[in-house]
Amino acid sequence: MLREYTIMSKTLGLALGAGGTRGIAHVGFLKALEEADIRPDYIAGSSMGSVVGACYSKGMTCDEMRDIAFELKTTDILDVSLIALAKLGLLKSVRVRKLISGFLEDCTFEQLHIPFCCVAVDLKTAELKCFSEGSVVDAVLASSAMPTVFRPVEIDGMLLVDGGVLCRVPVREVKKMGADVVVAVDVLGKVEKLDKVPNVLSLVTRVYDIMDCKRTQTVHTKHSRKIDLWLEPEMEDVSQYKVKNIEAAYEAGYRIGKENAEKIKELISE
Repeated sequence: MLREYTIMSKTLGLALGAGGTRGIAHVGFLKALEEADIRPDYIAGSSMGSVVGACYSKGMTCDEMRDIAFELKTTDILDVSLIALAKLGLLKSVRVRKLISGFLEDCTFEQLHIPFCCVAVDLKTAELKCFSEGSVVDAVLASSAMPTVFRPVEIDGMLLVDGGVLCRVPVREVKKMGADVVVAVDVLGKVEKLDKVPNVLSLVTRVYDIMDCKRTQTVHTKHSRKIDLWLEPEMEDVSQYKVKNIEAAYEAGYRIGKENAEKIKELISE
């Protein structure tokens, strides 16, 4: 049964950011918007944000996504600390493709209920690519192909990896889709302080996180006029690299959605 939503005067675009398993917060955020009768007109996603955004645009309910997420095991979303060392990170995404294909039913972008796009990075040209046509599964797999974990995805001669490498939160892309109001959800937020860096793998991920955070802050400042609301769910104890505390990620997204639902309504009704 389709849910009825309040018709607003301005179109709403959601930019759902990268963040590994912390991206489950996007599901909680969308659930809070549903309860406030807010429906996005456009969604752009990067990495895990592309997975959640595509599934929601296809018609999956937040409850369905939440239940699936809560049942995930490490073998479904691979743990970087184990896999990258054992296999150099060059893993085929066969298991992930099967999982995502089951959700999206090999649909095209044109078949989605909500206009959607996602971003990935072409290793050959070092450029950001935005996908809004063709196979949604292929585009989402490319957008979420985390370096050192999954092998790059080949599409039309491009060698594609995780969109978060260059674009953690795709605000420009959702604005270009036609959104009057842009709400960005950055599930990674600021880099938390550490007491120690225990090993080489932790060193690599720490350096990557610091670089990513600083770049995102620069982009946020540069494109602040395109962003009506920038949200960062609080979830200090949730690692983007491990299937752990997923419930906490969901609750963090739900909480920040509840806290900002009325503000979003005001933005799209002004």
